[in-house]
Amino acid sequence: MTYMEKTLIIIPTYNEINNIKNIVQLILDSYDNLVEILIVDDNSPDGTGTWVEEESKKHSRLHILKREKKLGLGTAYCAGFQFALENDFDYIMEMDADFSHDPKEIGNFLIAIGPYDLVVGSRYLKGITVVNWPMQRLLLSWFANKYTRLITGLPISDATGGFKCFRRRVLEAIDLNNIHSNGYSFQIEMTFKAWKKGFKIGEIPIVFTEREKGSSKMSKKIVWEAVFMVWKLRIKSILGILK
Repeated sequence: MTYMEKTLIIIPTYNEINNIKNIVQLILDSYDNLVEILIVDDNSPDGTGTWVEEESKKHSRLHILKREKKLGLGTAYCAGFQFALENDFDYIMEMDADFSHDPKEIGNFLIAIGPYDLVVGSRYLKGITVVNWPMQRLLLSWFANKYTRLITGLPISDATGGFKCFRRRVLEAIDLNNIHSNGYSFQIEMTFKAWKKGFKIGEIPIVFTEREKGSSKMSKKIVWEAVFMVWKLRIKSILGILK
């Protein structure tokens, strides 16, 4: 990055009070004034949004978007993307709140983005780098990525991962108002659209560690949405109506 380029890390939250305090402080302490954080909170009953709102009054690099109810991961990120574009950020990162994504990797993304438009953190680039997942979930994720690559042709090893870094021009080129997916399928949709629009995509290996605090947001609905999304994307691409 040049000294003028700004990075926004978007972290969606729902009931993450046990994680958010530590991850916010760690990022603020570890990175300079060109890295800022946006929490998009879906009215967490545990007070996550309230805590962030109070902290944002103390830290100019911490921002919050509070939403009225639980609206899902995809819409949370799209709201965050709009915020990033409106506030002139150059690099926009997605990241989980639960330490599944190691904040120490942020710097590696910002180095790797140099020749690319989008960098994806991959759990499957160098073998399988997932810690503490039950075998059933690991196999589901691994096969989901194989399935996605087979149907869409997307040339990356981890299309469902949620640790990534965009250049702003990628988000400017995608119709964010036309993104309606969540979970796995949201990650697939964003990366597929970036690829089809001719943007250069890179991958770096990451270690994904299962959360220690709080509960996973994974559900059968999210899985089935991803199963059908890959066909929807492929068909729209063939018909030339992908936005």
